[in-house]
Amino acid sequence: MLYEKMKAANKNRDIDAFMELVHEDFVFVRNQNGTDVNRSGFYEMGKMIYASDKVTREKERCIYENDDIIVEHLVMSFPDESKEAAIGVWTKKDGKLICFENEGTPIK
Repeated sequence: MLYEKMKAANKNRDIDAFMELVHEDFVFVRNQNGTDVNRSGFYEMGKMIYASDKVTREKERCIYENDDIIVEHLVMSFPDESKEAAIGVWTKKDGKLICFENEGTPIK
C-alpha cells in the first residue's frame, strides 16, 4: 500500500523517499488561500517541514485507500505550539500521488 510508504518517509523525515511516490504532474491544492503548489514547490515545503523537529505528526491513520485515493487523518503540531486535527485526501495516478488536498481544525 502506498500509504505505508508515505508514513515511513514521514517518520524518517526523508523527503527524497516521499518524493519518489509523487507523480511528475503533482499539485497540492491549498484551499485555505486558494493557491496551487506544483511538485517542486511541494518538495521545498517538505524540506522545511522535515527539517523542523517542532513539526510533528501524531495519531496517523489511513481511513481509506484504494487504487485511486488515500484518505488520512492525523494530528499535527507546529513551531508556534499550535495543533491541528487534519484530514488529507491524496488522489493517485499511475500508482503515484497526483493531487493533495487537506483541511485542518485547530485543537486547543
